[in-house]
Amino acid sequence: MPADALKCRICETEYPAVASGSCPRCFGPLEPLYDWEAIAREVSRERIAAGPRSIWRYAPLLPVAPPPEAAGGPGWTPLVAAPRLAAEVGVGELFLKLDHTNPTHSFKDRVVAVAAAKARELGTDTLACASTGNLGNAVASRAASLGMRSVVLYPNTVEPEKLRATAVYGGTMLAVRGSYDDCSRLVVELAGELDWAFVNVNLRAYYAEGSKTLAFETAEQLGWSLPDAVVSPIASGSLFTKLWQGFGQLERLGLVDGPLPRLFGGQAEGCSPVAAAYAGERAVTPVRPATVAQSLAIGAPADGDLAVSTARASGGAIHAVAEEDVGANMALLARESGIFGETAAGVTLGALRAAVAARQLGADDRVVLLVTGTGLKTPAVVDVGEPVEIDADVDDVLEQLGVPV
Repeated sequence: MPADALKCRICETEYPAVASGSCPRCFGPLEPLYDWEAIAREVSRERIAAGPRSIWRYAPLLPVAPPPEAAGGPGWTPLVAAPRLAAEVGVGELFLKLDHTNPTHSFKDRVVAVAAAKARELGTDTLACASTGNLGNAVASRAASLGMRSVVLYPNTVEPEKLRATAVYGGTMLAVRGSYDDCSRLVVELAGELDWAFVNVNLRAYYAEGSKTLAFETAEQLGWSLPDAVVSPIASGSLFTKLWQGFGQLERLGLVDGPLPRLFGGQAEGCSPVAAAYAGERAVTPVRPATVAQSLAIGAPADGDLAVSTARASGGAIHAVAEEDVGANMALLARESGIFGETAAGVTLGALRAAVAARQLGADDRVVLLVTGTGLKTPAVVDVGEPVEIDADVDDVLEQLGVPV
């Protein structure tokens, strides 16, 4: 039951469900318009449970029809308890939503799957995007699987691991001498010139909806109950705001009971326009990124102001995390849970620790922390020291282990 119209978030003008990311009247963002009465007749816990183990189990809540390969993912990633990490940071229960287990090892596979489904519906032959790394991986992979062309514009400073994880799919990669915001400006200009599917420009209204599935899965995997809080990284602000929208839609349909979770966001200090706006009780102003968390390095976040209002509406907060703490938090996550998350996860864990320190979260809270990407894409940030070299001699091993010979 795909959405058949778009609606401007600002002036509420309605448009056909075409490839358009902003309102021609006021330039506000467009969002899919759903028939909630029809969806309520279609959706139930039982029907969802009978669906594929992917984001497409929630197809009635997404703006496009599921593709033929719906059962193949992405989505339906593990939600695992992390009791040792919970005790370490000081919350009652802590669950990790492991989106690094998606096909290209980040949550971006969710949003690209929805955008690609719309691109096929529109008959477009090229998927394109501006990316800080993970989105490019997802776009190139999805395009390769569908036999489409891919074009990705990256800042030339992106981690080499992420570049290789895009190049392997055979698409076109353009390294831009500039920031992500420069890349974003270029794809906006190109979207006016080329009949391509720019997933985070002219298909943004559909693309962003894929993030809601993280909220849907979290609730279902907790037995259709809601956590007290969810902690998420913030880059453009889209993921953060769509989480809130997703939980709200479940409540609207009567699929969950109880209060909606408080949402806590994190940004690295070197690129924290949304955290600064939240703390200063003002509008978001652009910054020039200077951060190790390159996947979050968006200096002019499109949904930054909405993220601030979302944090306030949910009763949560947005925290800036010191640059030197990002790698340390990645290491803490790995040591206490066995999960190696990327820099975004280090920021997210830092935001959780900041919320506990501010007494916004504590021992009575059940918390879900999003691990949105794998640490294998950003290994250089973590200081793990050097291995100890030894001779091939058992006595040397025992000596190094401090065991008396």
